[in-house]
Amino acid sequence: MPDLPPPAPELFTWEFATDPYPAYAWLREHAPVHRTRLPSGVDAWLVTRYVDAKRALADPRLSKNPVHHAEQAHAKGKTGIPGERGAELMTHLLNIDPPDHTRLRRLVSQAFTPRRVAEFAPRVQELTDGLIDAFAAKGEADLIHDFAFPLPIYAICDLLGVPREDQDDFRDWAGMMIRHGGGPRGGVARSVKKMRAYLAELIHRKRDDPGDDLISGLIRASDDGEHLTENEAAAMAFILLFAGFETTVNLVGNGVYALLRNPDQRERLQRSLDAGETGLLATGIEELLRYDGPVELATWRYATEPVQLGGQSVAVGDPVLVVLAAADRDPDRFEDPDRLDLSRSDNKHLGYGHGIHYCLGAPLARLEGQAALGTLLTRLPDLRLAVDPSDLRWRGGLIMRGLRTLPVQFTAVRD
Repeated sequence: MPDLPPPAPELFTWEFATDPYPAYAWLREHAPVHRTRLPSGVDAWLVTRYVDAKRALADPRLSKNPVHHAEQAHAKGKTGIPGERGAELMTHLLNIDPPDHTRLRRLVSQAFTPRRVAEFAPRVQELTDGLIDAFAAKGEADLIHDFAFPLPIYAICDLLGVPREDQDDFRDWAGMMIRHGGGPRGGVARSVKKMRAYLAELIHRKRDDPGDDLISGLIRASDDGEHLTENEAAAMAFILLFAGFETTVNLVGNGVYALLRNPDQRERLQRSLDAGETGLLATGIEELLRYDGPVELATWRYATEPVQLGGQSVAVGDPVLVVLAAADRDPDRFEDPDRLDLSRSDNKHLGYGHGIHYCLGAPLARLEGQAALGTLLTRLPDLRLAVDPSDLRWRGGLIMRGLRTLPVQFTAVRD
């Protein structure tokens, strides 16, 4: 009598959120394309093997547009980004397909060229140092609240052209958005609507007084005949803010936590930085993206025709969620995938997606990640956890993976 597989793990519990990787290993082996009911009540397919994930991410039959969802659950706010429908912010890159996707991506890609990102590096370093300055003398900090969260918020606000005096409002709105149900009832929707109203006002102001920023660039492109509507411009700014900050919050938070939990790798990186080298930091960021990345599941896709995926028949209208965290620990693709190796060279992870929806802001996120981790380890070399790992809690939510808090201690640094 053949051995029966172990029972299927329970998904989307608090215990699962703390360490989802054993459950994902079970799915890869026993049910690599698995239909499940999500906590929201929506039924969706989870894709967990690397080869299937990479194929699904680039399959044009899997649309990003929620109008193709057979259940129309998106109309009730059960799919997509919370609050985006009520605030009329749906027409952004994560919800559209070619040719509109091609047009809008071309318009915004100019902000993320290697040259523009390199020009932005001094500002990112200035922000990084300023945030560390604010807590370095205290000998303790919550690296999420004090560092990982404000760094990308202020960086993306600068990139968009949000005036400095308004950026703390964006910090408050964004903070509500990433609580994933942890704030007051209706708080996310209210924050998104406030952000939408502010962006509409800012677009009008930039039209009268443009600058060298992304929103001004979108307005100029529209005026030059690219036919960018105000809703599209506001939605574009919204998604760049949303996708451009929470991913980096989690990259920095998860990355620091992984280093603290793997002292041999942290020591390797520390020695490399002390020697003035940057190579291990660069490969290390890629490995941290693979090992415990900021995006657990790729954003929603919907079958526009029947699709065979991993031996399963995906029907028209079915939602498909590619589990990046599972694919990036697939032993058929990565040697010893549960081991953190900052010098891993064969590392074509899917942390920023694949295909036409590959993350546009990946160069900026990498820059921020390298600046944040490199500067922290250089300036606070004895950084250590201030609590037992079992006391840490991960934020709820389906797509992103990140810690609520990361309390640390270190030797206080005084001028």
